[in-house]
This record gives sequence, C-alpha cells and structure tokens, in this order.
Amino acid sequence: MLIRLILNTLAFLFTSYILQEFGLGFHVENFWWALLAALVIGLLNSVIKPLLLLFTLPLNILTLGLFVLFLNALLFYVAVSIVPGVFVDSFWTALAGMLLFSVFSTMFSRLFGK
Repeated sequence: MLIRLILNTLAFLFTSYILQEFGLGFHVENFWWALLAALVIGLLNSVIKPLLLLFTLPLNILTLGLFVLFLNALLFYVAVSIVPGVFVDSFWTALAGMLLFSVFSTMFSRLFGK
C-alpha cells in the first residue's frame, strides 16, 4: 500500500509538471503536498466515489458511462482543493489533470507490478 501511494505521488508530480509545461493552471509546491494530494484522492475514490456512482446510476446509464469522467474530474478537483499546497485554476484543468493522473498511475502500477 505504501508503494502504491508513492507511485501515485510520482504520477501526481508528473501530471503537475506536464500541465505546467502546457501553461495550464496546475501547481504543486513540493513532494509532501503531492503525497497528501495522492492520499486524499485515494480516500475520496475509495469512500465517496462508490456512493456517487450509485446515486448517479441513471445518468451514467443515459450517457453510456461518460458521466464517470465528470465524476472523476469532480473528485479530483475536490481533492486538490482540499490540499493547501496544490493549486488548480478550473474544472477543465482538473479534468485534464485527472486524465493524465490516471494514465501515469496506471503506467507506474503496471511498470512496477503493484
């Protein structure tokens, strides 16, 4: 579990770096804030996301599952808003951040087998 948290932290830092290079408003002050953000994202995804998926099931079925992207971006935006050392400008930046974070997290998990 600790290795997974560190891999997610690295994915969060890479996401921050990529979005900053494209000039989008996403900034992480240091590694420790990224670690806390990865922890908050993990907690929200394990506790709140299943409830939100259950409550929005009709809308999710109606949109053929695309509403899950909105929910993931919303949870990502809430998570980075909670952590004081992480700044995101808009919901659309959070959507891009969530997509990149998911790609990096999956890539690191498969690369390191965790």
